[in-house]
Amino acid sequence: MDERAWWALIEDARAEAGEHADDRDSPDDPLIGLVAERLAELDGPGIVAFDAMLTRVLDSAYRRPLWYAAYLIEGGCGDDGFMDFRAGLALLGRKVFTRAVDDPDTLADVPTVVRMAREEKGWIGAEGLHYAARNAYKQVLGETESFDASMESALRAMKRPEHPVGDDWDVEDDEETRLHLPRLAALFL
Repeated sequence: MDERAWWALIEDARAEAGEHADDRDSPDDPLIGLVAERLAELDGPGIVAFDAMLTRVLDSAYRRPLWYAAYLIEGGCGDDGFMDFRAGLALLGRKVFTRAVDDPDTLADVPTVVRMAREEKGWIGAEGLHYAARNAYKQVLGETESFDASMESALRAMKRPEHPVGDDWDVEDDEETRLHLPRLAALFL
C-alpha cells in the first residue's frame, strides 16, 4: 500500500464518521472501528501493508516541536502518549497532519484543540489505531502469528528514526514555548 492509498482509506473512514471524525474523546467515537472495517476488506498482505505505512507516517511526525505541542495540548506527554497523539493526528486527515508536522503551531486551528484549551470535551490521541490492523488481520485470517512475523520483517527493513528531530527547547519554560509555539501558547499558557 502506498501513502496515497493509505490516506485515502483514512479519509474514506473520516467521511463516513461525519461529525464524529475529529474527536477521540467521544464515547460513541466510530472512527477506529470504521478504519478496522476497511482493513477487514483487505487480504492479509494488504493489512500488513497498511500497518507498515502507519509506522512510516507516524515516524514522519517524530519531531520535537510536534511533541512539545502535544505536551502543551495534553498537559504533559510521554513516549507512549506521543505515539497515541501522532496516531490521533493521522486520524484528523492528511491536510491537518501534514500542516502540523510542518508547523505544530497550526494545531491552534483544530477545533478539538481549541475545545481542549477551554477545558471542554476533546481528545486527539488514538491508541486504538495501533491495534486496528492486527485486530482486522485476526478477523480475516483467524490468527496473528503471521501478522506479527510480517510486521517484524517490515519494520526491520525500514530506516526508522532513533530520536525525534527538530528544534529542542525546555518545554517547561513558558517563554521558550511562547517563542516556538506562540498560537498554542496563547491558548494553553
